[in-house]
Amino acid sequence: MAAARALWRPGLPVPRGCGRLWAQPGRAAAAAAPPPPSGASPGARSPFDRRLKRKQKNWAALRPRPAECEYLRDEVGSGVADRVLDIPRTFPLALDLGSGRGYIARHLNQEVIEKLVQVDIAENVFKSTSESEIPTVSVVADEECLPFKENTFDLVVSSLSLHWVNDLPKAFREIHQVLKPDGVFIGAMFGGDTLYELRCSLQLAELEREGGFSPHVSPFVAVSDLGHLLSRAGFNTLTVDTDEIQVNYPGLFEVMEDLQGMGESNCSWNRKPLLHRDTMLAAAAIYQEMYGNSDGSVPATFQIFYMIGWKFHESQAKPAQRGSATVSLGDLAKIDKLLHQK
Repeated sequence: MAAARALWRPGLPVPRGCGRLWAQPGRAAAAAAPPPPSGASPGARSPFDRRLKRKQKNWAALRPRPAECEYLRDEVGSGVADRVLDIPRTFPLALDLGSGRGYIARHLNQEVIEKLVQVDIAENVFKSTSESEIPTVSVVADEECLPFKENTFDLVVSSLSLHWVNDLPKAFREIHQVLKPDGVFIGAMFGGDTLYELRCSLQLAELEREGGFSPHVSPFVAVSDLGHLLSRAGFNTLTVDTDEIQVNYPGLFEVMEDLQGMGESNCSWNRKPLLHRDTMLAAAAIYQEMYGNSDGSVPATFQIFYMIGWKFHESQAKPAQRGSATVSLGDLAKIDKLLHQK
């Protein structure tokens, strides 16, 4: 795991030697028709209220300055774009799943992707998409039910969207299905240690003030499960790596304000709709006491899982046949002697 990297929330004094990272304002674009509702009822296989998530993202996209809260999305979108650039080829047609305002496309160009289809559940995100030289088509659709034919795309990318999907195995199967043979999926999603400071502070405050607690941070997938889920969906040549980003805020209330501005408020069915004022003040004090920095700010940790998976094609490299090795592992200690004999 890479060491945690620090970002500084816009508006917070930045220590000398640290830079601010946040998204630049985008331009307006046309929106398509709204998607059919999904995730309409709670259950073991539907932990998230997808209608509510669409409303949250639509509200965030219509804020007067939506880019102010998109520093994290821009940073992770850049990480996904870097992994696309590592592949020495041009992709004629690509799909950005849960594209938002174009956090991946702004870091790429037409030499890498000739045409891009951007898909999101919230239609308002397409009204102010970021500048990009790549020709794009905007489609409003649910990530859980893709409206595309099999073997359509050469590349599928996704950044900070799939953690709100109710059926992640099905979503991976759909991505695999719309990819052409030898196509690649490159994605990023939040991991299980995301916002552990906020989660612990709220739980301790609720236990102290109300005698119990309910979940206020949505559940996240474990890194040990990602490779298995991708493999079951049909992907091969898998790569899964983790990163941690710490963003520093003036306090707990600014953390929650920016999460709302990102469209990342909790939409779990079992969420508690209201927090008492005393509980919130206690949580803010606990957050500062347990995790506060020396300058008075507080950190919020975001764990990011990056994943890469390929759809099978005959031209791809294959592992050697079992038993075809000509040198035993036990002979590695004698490798110098073996080389001299040859």
